[in-house]
Amino acid sequence: MKLYCNCCGKQIRMKENTQIAVEDFVVIEKSWGYFSEKDGIRQKMNICESCFDAWVKTFAKTPCETEEQELV
Repeated sequence: MKLYCNCCGKQIRMKENTQIAVEDFVVIEKSWGYFSEKDGIRQKMNICESCFDAWVKTFAKTPCETEEQELV
């Protein structure tokens, strides 16, 4: 299975013959509900790290960050 960044279209690198990514990326999933114009629609997208960083720079308020103590 091939994964692509929904922003730039770049293929997300996977370990050969597996479904294990060798680079990190963000997955956003949303099931739209009442009070939205997309009621009943589910959307899912993958965003590579460089597109995520560029996107976050456009935010009026930056996301809260905390440093992880143990990386798994």
